[in-house]
Amino acid sequence: MTTTSVSRPAPFPFSAIVGQDEMKLALLIAAVDQSVGGVLVFGDRGTGKSTAVRALAALLPPMRAVAGCPYGCEPDRPAGLCEACRGAGKLKSVQVPVPVVDLPLGATEDRVVGALDLERALAHGVKAFEPGLLARAHRGFLYIDEVNLLEDHLVDLLLDVAASGENVVEREGLSVRHPARFVLVGSGNPEEGELRPQLLDRFGLSLEVRTPGDLKVRVEVVRRRDAYDRDPEAFSARFKAEESKVRRRIVAARERLPSVVVSDAALERAADLCMRLGTDGLRGELTLMRAARALAALDGDAAVSDEHLKRVAPSALRHRLRRDPLDDTGSTTRVERALAEMFAA
Repeated sequence: MTTTSVSRPAPFPFSAIVGQDEMKLALLIAAVDQSVGGVLVFGDRGTGKSTAVRALAALLPPMRAVAGCPYGCEPDRPAGLCEACRGAGKLKSVQVPVPVVDLPLGATEDRVVGALDLERALAHGVKAFEPGLLARAHRGFLYIDEVNLLEDHLVDLLLDVAASGENVVEREGLSVRHPARFVLVGSGNPEEGELRPQLLDRFGLSLEVRTPGDLKVRVEVVRRRDAYDRDPEAFSARFKAEESKVRRRIVAARERLPSVVVSDAALERAADLCMRLGTDGLRGELTLMRAARALAALDGDAAVSDEHLKRVAPSALRHRLRRDPLDDTGSTTRVERALAEMFAA
């Protein structure tokens, strides 16, 4: 009896996604600079949230990783190597796809962080570590659908790893630490519950997506999705040139990013805006600056301008605002109002 492997269809092309411009831009920014801190997408079901994440990951150029490393360590970055790679001498590298790992709501802590490899322990009496989802997501994307329903103990765990960039496992006689740096992408419906403030603050950019209200846009979304479902390969081929263009834009932006200038005037604008909005701490300014710098790199500009700050400010700041009992306007409106006041002054 012979078995045939079934190949997975090509993912829906990123450049074929209709509308949702703010979401696509936020994902591009996160792909250019991981230090922005991830993307949170709240909104209606069926608006392309998970489709956009997987499409972007498939669009990214392959990354170099140490051959045989379960964490996909970057060979040219000695400071970020795992313990095994540090002691391995000369490292061989291979090209691998950028990982996109789903974290299911019902996942156990062992599955997320890793645990004792029971098969090897029982068969050979050897204590060995079986890497978890955090290991698989290193240098890629960790995607959590319905992130607002995530259990508290997993939220605490993610907060620790997001802050340190390292996963530490000490249990069952094992003591393992390995790099775990990834772009955290969460999605959910706000009607099903709010996100814990500690985790909310860890997302660099926050978006609100809605079902398209324009007839022509809705028709085009349905038309493209139906065409993709009928023949994924043929549909993807139609957008091959556009996909290559976006890929080149990302690669060029990554190369340009270190040289993009953030002037003192731009920093003052960012700080002034955060003060007007009353954001807590300085994470708002940092995220706003990093997102604007990544956007400038994507646009091919040498320095961050006021226009870059204006375009990323709602995404970077809307989820950092305190609730004002005397102001029932939405957070996006408050950011836009503060921008208008600041640039009119």
